[in-house]
Amino acid sequence: MRVMSQPNQPPESPLRDHHSPLRRRARAATRAELDMVPWLQVLAAQEREHVIEHLQVADAEVGEFVCKIGRSANFWFGVIDGLLKMSNDGTTSASITFTGVPPGAWFGEGTLLKHEVYRYNIEALRRSTVAGLPLASFDWLLARSIPFNRYLMLQLNERLSQFIGAREIDRLSDPDTRVARGLAALFHPVLYPGVGELLRITQQELGYLIGLSRQRVNEALRNLQAVGLIRIEYGGVRVLDLGGLRGYRPA
Repeated sequence: MRVMSQPNQPPESPLRDHHSPLRRRARAATRAELDMVPWLQVLAAQEREHVIEHLQVADAEVGEFVCKIGRSANFWFGVIDGLLKMSNDGTTSASITFTGVPPGAWFGEGTLLKHEVYRYNIEALRRSTVAGLPLASFDWLLARSIPFNRYLMLQLNERLSQFIGAREIDRLSDPDTRVARGLAALFHPVLYPGVGELLRITQQELGYLIGLSRQRVNEALRNLQAVGLIRIEYGGVRVLDLGGLRGYRPA
């Protein structure tokens, strides 16, 4: 039986994983970083204090792995800033990107609930700040906080819808539609509340996530801008009509 940590116990070692330089660089979260954790507000005061004591953050460099296939899930992770991608192991089969993980996203709760190893890789597409809540604290919240459990249920339900939509995107042949639907998925207000209306992403990064060349992504973005759905800005894309992106069909 797993022993859960209590609020008066000292925090476990920061993001402990001897194979990961990312976790060895972990530190306590700043106040500004804590403000970027959307589920903190649903917790009671004692629960919030416990989380703040145990939560760790670290800066992931481009190409660095936050999660690796086969490693034990010891933390619930969230993106404070930057952009990650979830993918399979491309060394043994065709490389597949499952989804992008932008600011505000928290992921891996399903793996933690089952106390399993990761079945996917999470890799930084750009320099990113990542937060991690230890498994013991995650289990502690599950055992005592009804609002936290409701938050997780909503997360899991929305993620199921997201992956059903991702299967549909993979089967679309029109590149403009794929880019439109892929962009809309990254502006999910529940799963990615930190994005807002402007997503900091390059055309190359978007191409990695959707499976298209940078040149074809550029063409699709300009077509979507021409019909008033988005505006291309320096360093990112601003959504003007999220519903239009989700239901986009080529003329």
